[in-house]
Amino acid sequence: MMAASSVPPDSGATGPRDVVLLGSTGSIGTQALDVIRRNPDRFRVVGLAAGGGRVDLLAAQALEFRPEVVAVAKASAVQDLQLAFYAEAAKHGYSSGDYPIPKIVAGPDAVAEIAAWPCDVVLNGVTGALGLSSTLAALDAGRTLALANKESLIIGGPLVKERAAPGQIVPVDSEHSALAQCLPGWSYGDSAATERVRRLVLTASGGPFRGRTRAELADVTPEQALAHPTWDMGPVITINSATLVNKGLEVIEAHLLFDVPFDRIEVMVHPQSVIHSLVEFIDGSTLAQASPPDMRLPIALSLSWPERLADAAPAVDWTKAHTWELLPLDDEAFPAVSLARHVGELGGTAPAVYNAANEECVEAFRAGRLAFTGIVDTVARVVGEHDVVAGAGVTLDDVLAADAWARARARELT
Repeated sequence: MMAASSVPPDSGATGPRDVVLLGSTGSIGTQALDVIRRNPDRFRVVGLAAGGGRVDLLAAQALEFRPEVVAVAKASAVQDLQLAFYAEAAKHGYSSGDYPIPKIVAGPDAVAEIAAWPCDVVLNGVTGALGLSSTLAALDAGRTLALANKESLIIGGPLVKERAAPGQIVPVDSEHSALAQCLPGWSYGDSAATERVRRLVLTASGGPFRGRTRAELADVTPEQALAHPTWDMGPVITINSATLVNKGLEVIEAHLLFDVPFDRIEVMVHPQSVIHSLVEFIDGSTLAQASPPDMRLPIALSLSWPERLADAAPAVDWTKAHTWELLPLDDEAFPAVSLARHVGELGGTAPAVYNAANEECVEAFRAGRLAFTGIVDTVARVVGEHDVVAGAGVTLDDVLAADAWARARARELT
């Protein structure tokens, strides 16, 4: 089924773009709201959604941005959210009636429900596999999807590609935003922009353990894994960056977004996190996108695509000397990327198993039940035990069943 026509809305010439923001209390969500706060003539928030664990922050966001609807995935958080909203209003000196009370929807389907809310752009900043239903809902409703929830594209690859209209998906990940910027005229679903591409090169910071051998990673603690040297992200993504599972997921994402074969997608370690990705063309020329590590730039571009916002984030200071390193990836110490290539080539339900097993293993590591190196080792074992459902006939039920099986098996092993 194809989504309704989803030509990106005009970049503000006819008024601000209406935005629904999923995962508003997370790292991506709070930075997106900062972009919107500084560009009130370009964007208007019509919907906010969050898990329900930070109702005070969600209430403050709702009071500031005045959305039409607020969604919480945790049904029991509704009363807490209402109380937090009134408390926040009182804190700002509002009297009853001075502010509109948004519609509140709650429950496991609430976030997906407002992903289809009338708007121009849905930014999916939900973390993990839970974002799949929201991605599908936004696509089916014909919304332009600014996609930060890479997991939904990765685990639901065939389903997402079947639903997405040309130009309907815009990447938010800094690496994939960089690739899009390096490909003149690129839009999702248009293979013409990549016909002259020889290689895509994703950069990885290397995380906090760059340069360590596998043996030196054996005793890593969760506190050490959460100390990322350049990026400020949520705990799951930060640990995924430390294991390089995040980069493995991004390799699969790049394949699905840009339709480039896996053997032409490389990863290099770039500790400074200024070069976000590179594109090598068939004539030997390479283009790179560079900017200081600040997610507000790719977020702003995804909301305003294909236009750019002035001063979305600080630029590189070209009056100073810079030394930037590009180093080969140590696949022995960090096997997550090579495993992801294998999983991506298997296709079908294999990426869902890779992602689900990893999410469970990350939780086991954070709880002290699994060693750091055991995360990817266990994911590899679960992937190896899975009977892949492949081909164009993969259904949502297949993906969800694979996800559930992988989680259960990973929990058994940890």
